[in-house]
Amino acid sequence: MHPGARLAPALAALLVSAPNQSGPGGTPLPPPPAQWTSLQPGLDLGIFPGPPGAPGDGKIWIVRVDPSRFELRLANASAGDARPHTVRAWAVALGAVVAINAGMYQTDGLTSVGLMQTRSHRNNPRLSSRLKSVLAFDPRRPGLAPVRILDAACGELATVPPDYGTLIQSVRMVSCDRRNVWAADGRRWSTAAVGVDGNGRALLVHARSPWQVHDLVEALLSLPIDLRRAMYLEGGPVAQLFVRAGGREIERLGAFEGAAQKAGAGLAWEIPNAVVVVPRR
Repeated sequence: MHPGARLAPALAALLVSAPNQSGPGGTPLPPPPAQWTSLQPGLDLGIFPGPPGAPGDGKIWIVRVDPSRFELRLANASAGDARPHTVRAWAVALGAVVAINAGMYQTDGLTSVGLMQTRSHRNNPRLSSRLKSVLAFDPRRPGLAPVRILDAACGELATVPPDYGTLIQSVRMVSCDRRNVWAADGRRWSTAAVGVDGNGRALLVHARSPWQVHDLVEALLSLPIDLRRAMYLEGGPVAQLFVRAGGREIERLGAFEGAAQKAGAGLAWEIPNAVVVVPRR
């Protein structure tokens, strides 16, 4: 087992399998109900099969977060001492139960490629015209969904900032009409992503096996997770997911295709921005 897959044996036994099953006349059977492991109330772990044929574990790891019990927060090195950390270190420092990349960043090693801000800090105040999704949380008024993914193509970014304190802009994966909008291009790498389901829960996604992102999105849409929208966060060895809940600690690290044997493989990269999940008080 590679270093990014530390998992208790009892939990490893809950890996979701997907045998090829069919009904009478070869008609495909509907997918089985989603299977989740409860880490603690409001926080679940699902491990699902990904597209076939890729090296690695071939699994899609998803942490489902109930925003009524947990809140998302954005951590920026630019808001403090400008020192990046691994996703695990961000989680430990902030007392978080989960942490994941907060998006791609520029060559200065600090600044997001798109809009990124909280109520108290602006990492990048500029809304990119190329990036069509914004993860929004920390609503500014009652009655708003705690977590949303806004879609520029659906006119949801016509007024910025919207009524949310934290905004993170990146590339669309699943549009507001539940379409896969990532073009197939033949390139493969590990992926970290975020989605929302039909109940407004956040889905933090990590796939270490190097798939084409288009194929990964197709797989996500086919899973019984009620995915409504999704946004890309990071790829390659930089993509990370860390979970520390329910007496378990899980660290998932990314890679490029064929990079498992290269120098530095299995080492967590330090990143400037992370999304962390903390219990609501």
